[in-house]
Formats: sequence, C-alpha cells, structure tokens
Amino acid sequence: MNMLTFLFIVLMLGVFGKLLVFAIKATWSITKIIVNIVFLPLVIIGLFVSGLAYAALIVLAIVGIVSLIKDHM
Repeated sequence: MNMLTFLFIVLMLGVFGKLLVFAIKATWSITKIIVNIVFLPLVIIGLFVSGLAYAALIVLAIVGIVSLIKDHM
C-alpha cells in the first residue's frame, strides 16, 4: 500500500466519521422531539381515558416540574 492510498483512507475515515457522529446526534434530537411532542401526550391522554386519572396527573406533574427545572438551567 503506497502513501497516497493510506492518506486517502485516513481522510475518508475522518470525513465519514464526522458525518456519522452528526447523523447520530441529529437522529437523537429528532427522536427526542417526536417522543416529547407525540408519544408523551398520547400516553397521558391514554392513562386519563382508561381511568387512571391519578397516574396521569402524577406523570403530568413530574413532567411539568422537570421541564421547569430544565428551563432554568
């Protein structure tokens, strides 16, 4: 293997490694948005409709407190 091939492989791994890290971060952010906007309200509504109003209120209170604390940090 000559030096030019080695340099190409190293640079290729560097570029696509950074792209892979960016893709993982973007995917994680999209997943957090979907969970917070879609699934969490559906779970709380499902708990409330199924008769577990106390559990729904507790989950709602915990999420509210965490969001207030996280907002001030």
